[in-house]
Amino acid sequence: MQHTLSSAIETTPWDARVFGIETYEITLLNQEVINEALKAPGHYTVKVDPLSSKKLLHDNGFYYCDTSAELYCPRERFVDWKDEKVSISRDMALSDLLAMSRGSFIFGHFHRDFNMDAKCADRRYDNWLTELHKEDKVAPIVYAGEPASFMAHTGNRFLLGAVGEKFRGRGLGKYLWSAVCREVFSADYAQILSPISLCNTVVLNLHISLGFIARNPRDVYHRLVI
Repeated sequence: MQHTLSSAIETTPWDARVFGIETYEITLLNQEVINEALKAPGHYTVKVDPLSSKKLLHDNGFYYCDTSAELYCPRERFVDWKDEKVSISRDMALSDLLAMSRGSFIFGHFHRDFNMDAKCADRRYDNWLTELHKEDKVAPIVYAGEPASFMAHTGNRFLLGAVGEKFRGRGLGKYLWSAVCREVFSADYAQILSPISLCNTVVLNLHISLGFIARNPRDVYHRLVI
């Protein structure tokens, strides 16, 4: 008989399609919910306050994978880096976007999980970017006429961004992403939000150079139930 999961355990079907197993996120952490999870095979993610006790997690086989945070930039803090070679082009091919994204998301918590296939984790981001492109939520950025970067966002919330390999390490990121920030603020939003892994110091420092501040850190723990 199929087991019924607690309402505190949410399915993540987009991840299940990629990894070929059931995947879940635990939204309320206590022993009762964990007992429920351990009865159903699959991969579980839980995000908790860094200062909270992790004893319950460790006692039940959960392991650390990442620390994430929400970055935010109020309009008055935005540092606008301008370069006349930078522009946003809405007609960039999906293939160019996918090429720029390759190797950009290795700090994701699925990439850092030794129980998960890194190639599947790459495909997870490819699928997400493809869906965002179909929904016209990707702002492709060109530098001197060449595809250089992109930032996918919905409203004032950044979702997925990358800088093409050719343009990395040249100090151009702040000019590229400033263009998207200007576009978002021109739509009369008071702030921009951007969730990231705090371990990705390159992207963290790039956001800081634009005026972003970190808040709401969360430790990310996983558990694979066989």
